[in-house]
Amino acid sequence: MNMKTYINPKVEEFAEICERPIIESDELENTVKSVFREVKMNGDQALQWYTRNFDKVEISDFKIEARIIEDACRKIDEELKQAIILAKNNIEKFHASQKQGKEIITTSAGVECWQESRPIEKVGIYIPGGTAPLFSTVLMLAVPAIIAGCNEIVLCSPPDKNGDLNPAILYTAKLLGINKVYRVGGIQAIAALSYGTETIPKVYKIFGPGNQFVTAAKQFAQREGIAIDMPAGPSELLVMADETADIRFVASDLLSQAEHGNDSQVVCVSDNKGFLANLEKEVYKQLNKLPRKDFAIKAIANSKLVMLENKEAQIAFINEYAPEHFIIMTNDDEYYIRNVINAGSVFIGKYTPESAGDYASGTNHTLPTNGFAKAYSGVNLDSFTKKITFQRISSEGLLNIGPAIEIMAAAEYLDAHKNAVSIRLNRLKS
Repeated sequence: MNMKTYINPKVEEFAEICERPIIESDELENTVKSVFREVKMNGDQALQWYTRNFDKVEISDFKIEARIIEDACRKIDEELKQAIILAKNNIEKFHASQKQGKEIITTSAGVECWQESRPIEKVGIYIPGGTAPLFSTVLMLAVPAIIAGCNEIVLCSPPDKNGDLNPAILYTAKLLGINKVYRVGGIQAIAALSYGTETIPKVYKIFGPGNQFVTAAKQFAQREGIAIDMPAGPSELLVMADETADIRFVASDLLSQAEHGNDSQVVCVSDNKGFLANLEKEVYKQLNKLPRKDFAIKAIANSKLVMLENKEAQIAFINEYAPEHFIIMTNDDEYYIRNVINAGSVFIGKYTPESAGDYASGTNHTLPTNGFAKAYSGVNLDSFTKKITFQRISSEGLLNIGPAIEIMAAAEYLDAHKNAVSIRLNRLKS
């Protein structure tokens, strides 16, 4: 199946071109509601039933014991361990730089205001583990949680056909000091984190990417009063490339996201029709050599090539699409850097593949998809904290702002608000 190509589409066509593969359905919604209801009522028993039916594996004990983690760590070769440690160090450096110090602001004489961060006490991190066990996501979520000071980190990941978790996931969890690790995935894992069961603790906020089922479950959890990081669904990538870009690099970047799964989407925007035609040929050339060809080819069927002749139209399309990952490979990268408004994470230049952000550059790879980059940020240190504001007002300060408060409260017909100030002002005046 050929990649769909659009030549100089009109602005009014952008929204339709930017549509992602449809993943929502009434059947999916009903499934999520049913699983949540059963897990809320029956706890671990429901988890066992759904794990048996969805994952085709029998699990009697969801918690991974320390000895199993130790055994798994011995299966990881030293080269992989060192790569994970390098990535951990870079992610720590980048996220630690996001800490903000306390700054007291005097808004009026005698009136001091400031803001302080407090960690979210209990967080759940969901680690996809099906066809691609994403141990890198353990780093992306647990490292900022630890820096933020979260007291309890609960990790859930779907078991394989033997009922085990990938050794690299367990090694990374141990490296970070996470000891609450559970082999449960999908909708039932999100439900367990939302309500708590006999073995899995309830959390206050759930993080992590996932397929359409996990995304729908997280959105339902939010309706149940549990915070989530963002609506992060199937992976996506947009490359802005002109004729100066290396066509092999662009094709490899498109395929790096296409191999995530059937419902992923990749897009290339260019000002050159010939470049796009040659790019499509190169994509299929590289595609045929991939072990995960079957996943990638279905994602490529959802992909799009868009030719737009001028930069203003290109950036308008990019901001309308609001890509999770945005790669710039042009002879004027600065233009796109200055003008991009909606994107999860931006990768600049021919030697900055999206894979770098997925693993080891230091930025976070848990990012908004499906156009949510118009309103959401990717996971960062602030995702694991709450901001509490403080104020301290002296007698001088209340004399300075009190009369204004009285006038405003009276105008809103809130006499008790006014009185809380007036009674103090009267004391000070007497």
